[in-house]
Amino acid sequence: MSYADERFIQNCRDILTNGVWDTELEVRPHWEDGTPAHTVKKFGIINRYDLREEFPILTLRRTYFKTCIDELLWIWQQKSNNIHDLRGHIWDSWADGTGSIGKAYGYQLAVKHQYPEGEFDQVDRVLYDLKHNPASRRIMTNIYNFQDLHEMALYPCAYSMTFNVSGHTLNAILNQRSQDMLAANNWNVVQYAVLVHMMAQVSGLEAGELVHVIADAHIYDRHVPIVERMLEKEPRPAPRFVMDPSVTDFYRFTRDSFSLEGYEPHPFEDKIPVAI
Repeated sequence: MSYADERFIQNCRDILTNGVWDTELEVRPHWEDGTPAHTVKKFGIINRYDLREEFPILTLRRTYFKTCIDELLWIWQQKSNNIHDLRGHIWDSWADGTGSIGKAYGYQLAVKHQYPEGEFDQVDRVLYDLKHNPASRRIMTNIYNFQDLHEMALYPCAYSMTFNVSGHTLNAILNQRSQDMLAANNWNVVQYAVLVHMMAQVSGLEAGELVHVIADAHIYDRHVPIVERMLEKEPRPAPRFVMDPSVTDFYRFTRDSFSLEGYEPHPFEDKIPVAI
């Protein structure tokens, strides 16, 4: 059984069995037809993934690995906030006429800040510290900038990464304020597992644990039947993650620098409606 499947099954069963519904409240998200998109949720879910053991991708349904990486590189490498720089269409609903999602995600990572060692943006500061200050307890990024929230099309969901070097191992914590368990949970886990591998390799380290902290872990009302059908499936073994070992510059990775061997997820026929 894939450990990612195991955690997903346990989390979703807990939410469906013990979660709290918001049906009596007014909610911001809505479906395409204008109906309010209500959820059942659990507060404060924490999952730990040991990247030395296996790659945390679901087999209960396919997680589109290359598309995950495209978005990851769009945010962390290109530091873009324009959907015209992105291969997929997952951000189309939040973009304006020019393709911008406002001062969100990649925009925040690209902003430069002054340090004693010089001027860095958030990504380059992490890369610098991993090589020059590995004992630091200040290696982190944060894109939840209150000053710019009013100019963001969507407030950041996965908003903070904290990196920590223990010996020769790079561990990280992903903090997420909100998580759509069906549409986005494994998507984010896959992305940030890849990011830890990337950061580790270019820093001469080994990828260790990814700890995923979710404040509001929820399942939308129209997703419940889909999740219930997924939970009836038998998990399959996790695939092997492969990364081009010759890449030593974070900005030289491409979507083709990564692959999965032996990824055989279950067929998945359902279309997942997305709440906006």
